[in-house]
Amino acid sequence: MSDAAMDAARPKVGVGIMIIKDGKVLVAKRKGSHGAGEYGFVGGHVEYGETLEEAALREIAEECGVQVKNMRVLCVADLLAYSPKHFVDIGFVADWAAGKPKIMEPDKFDSMEWVAIDNLPPKMFGPCHNYIEAYKTGKNYFTLR
Repeated sequence: MSDAAMDAARPKVGVGIMIIKDGKVLVAKRKGSHGAGEYGFVGGHVEYGETLEEAALREIAEECGVQVKNMRVLCVADLLAYSPKHFVDIGFVADWAAGKPKIMEPDKFDSMEWVAIDNLPPKMFGPCHNYIEAYKTGKNYFTLR
């Protein structure tokens, strides 16, 4: 196998951030990628040379424009359910600090809103279930096949 083929076959690293404000979480209705029509948290790929925290903060700025505080690692997951892709997902949780969420990348999201953590939309993007379970139970490692 060539080096390029091997690099293409390696897992990708992504981050997601569950932002909390007054017992509610920020969700966005996805479009234009896997999970279109489902609700999820902000996040994306880690870029070369970027720390996980830098990637999370960049994704927040690029996708919803709010400021956060008290960001911490929530969970880690092997995401094998999106064959032929394999992702390693690092989930963060952060407290909202300032700013009104706005859709900064209209090609990625249809809508964005705060919803009660115990009353999430019925069609949540798969990895988000891990975040909620981790937040409620303290479990911190998942495999999604």
